[in-house]
Amino acid sequence: MDAPAKILLASSNRGKLAEFQALAAAATGPIPAMELFPGFASLPKFEESAPTFAENAAGKASHYSRFTELPVLADDSGLVVPALDGAPGVHSARYAGPGASDSDKIQKLIAEMRGKTGEARAARFVCVLALAHRGRVYAITSDFAAGMLLDAPRGTSGFGYDPLFYMSELDKTFAELSREEKNRLSHRGKAFRRMLAALTTASA
Repeated sequence: MDAPAKILLASSNRGKLAEFQALAAAATGPIPAMELFPGFASLPKFEESAPTFAENAAGKASHYSRFTELPVLADDSGLVVPALDGAPGVHSARYAGPGASDSDKIQKLIAEMRGKTGEARAARFVCVLALAHRGRVYAITSDFAAGMLLDAPRGTSGFGYDPLFYMSELDKTFAELSREEKNRLSHRGKAFRRMLAALTTASA
């Protein structure tokens, strides 16, 4: 597949679109335009029930790309804590139950980590991106950001588990980073730059 001029994001989340658009704006070279999938909420839903981020991202991209002529980008991401046997992992968004708020998820994670110290508090954010066209997956990229979990939230930016995810080299949580810092260091930012590089290579 040649490098596309436009990509649809398999989401109706304008915040997620804004994040990807900011990543694209900071990149170099020919960058495809990105838009939300029109009428996304009315399409048959893809159940992200696979045990890995890669299977969920690829399945989602392939599923939604059957409803458009344009390439579709899908992501699956989450927080992986080795001391919790990889949890929340692919269940990061549903960790505290259906409809739980970010605060609910953070409080559950704090409770699960209680008593753990040192390396037992290590964690990583993981992101896998998949690009599909007419039901076929053409590219999958992934990356991660490594950090430690605090025992109390810090910062007001970001979302999800960002206020607990601490990067010692910056002495900041993800919720204390500027947009530029987060775009440079985040799992999603790094995975997206890999995707752009894959598209550039494919079209060369």
